[in-house]
Amino acid sequence: MRHRVKGRKLNRTQSHRKALMKALASSLFRHKRIKTTLAKAKEARVYVEKLITKAKKNDLHSRRVVMQDIKEKDVVQELFGDIITKIGERPGGYTRVIKLGNRNGDAAPMAILELVDYNDVINKKEEKQKEKREARAQAKKEAAQNEKVEDAKVIEESSSK
Repeated sequence: MRHRVKGRKLNRTQSHRKALMKALASSLFRHKRIKTTLAKAKEARVYVEKLITKAKKNDLHSRRVVMQDIKEKDVVQELFGDIITKIGERPGGYTRVIKLGNRNGDAAPMAILELVDYNDVINKKEEKQKEKREARAQAKKEAAQNEKVEDAKVIEESSSK
């Protein structure tokens, strides 16, 4: 029985777990949404929400405490600048875990961990990616049509000879 046992070990040593949580947190703050396994997402959610709560004080000490965990200055500046201004009013629940299903390779349950108030930023990125995919597909169709026309011309020339 696991009475009074908090957290997940994730089959890693303590130092590896710490490094993993720091990396997941900095990636989440940078990209606003990350895709990972369900267990890692649930564990990272706890870690990230504590960091955001510390950052909400927005003083020098809290900035230094957060800098102990996140070494990238631009990510910390984004956390204290953009993210805290958007999420600052919330009493908690800064992140959301969305289950995706199982990964093809090893059937591990996958999830998306995202910051709650950043759906519009993520949707704009997805729209740009969708437009690029559609443009590529359109170019592919045009290339295939041009190839068919050229093949038809070659067939007509050979049949007329």
